[in-house]
Amino acid sequence: MRRSPLLWGSALAVYVFLYIPLAVVVLFSFNDSKLNAEWVGFTLDWYQKLFANEEMLTAARNSLFIAVVASFAATVLGTMAGIAMHRYRSKTLPFLTLTPVAMPEILLGVSLLIFFISVFGDESLSLLTVIIAHTTFCIGFVAIIVRARLSGMDESIFEAARDLGATPWQAFRLVTLPLIMPGVIAGALMAFTLSIDDFVITFFTAGAGVPTLPLTIYTMIKVAVTPEVNAVSTLLMLLTLTMIVVAGRLAPDALRGKS
Repeated sequence: MRRSPLLWGSALAVYVFLYIPLAVVVLFSFNDSKLNAEWVGFTLDWYQKLFANEEMLTAARNSLFIAVVASFAATVLGTMAGIAMHRYRSKTLPFLTLTPVAMPEILLGVSLLIFFISVFGDESLSLLTVIIAHTTFCIGFVAIIVRARLSGMDESIFEAARDLGATPWQAFRLVTLPLIMPGVIAGALMAFTLSIDDFVITFFTAGAGVPTLPLTIYTMIKVAVTPEVNAVSTLLMLLTLTMIVVAGRLAPDALRGKS
């Protein structure tokens, strides 16, 4: 098939549009100037100031804690949902599991905010509500990856385990789980990545005393985009890209949309 120069040019323009701003953020995180208007010189001072900023470190610890707990819970529940969707072929279960994935984040955030306030009261917003919200949002992503992993496996393997006398739990622990483990790990990494840099859902479900990294960055850029903001954005970008690359290596078919 002949590749059109127009198609290649369009693709290149899209990639330039997407990645040039990210490259500028990384570049100016090393700029020896408080202003981002022009390049002055190379420095690592902004990273040193970042690691000495207690407010930023507290926000980073909160984000890491939320991401670890939410990704663990989402991985357990999403794995069970993925197995159930593959095994029972129900039309209702995929709809219920994947709706939070397709739903706009702002709608999900507002819905969870109204739920927490209506059920638990105005003072209920806390670290726990953020974890619950992130878990709800991430379950569908884990389920998709686990289901894609299962769809490429031979069902006779699981039937053979049962024929040889294995109980359902033994068949899952000794056969199913080891085979789907790359997909489970990829789902966990994806959930961690989505949780740690989420802003919209966190904005609606976090209490006043729960600063997270995205919320703190948003507060800082209200005044000005300083090189310190560029530095923390660069580190967050590096962590996110690393998680996505590792997840893509573990479950490439799931992340490429192939079954």
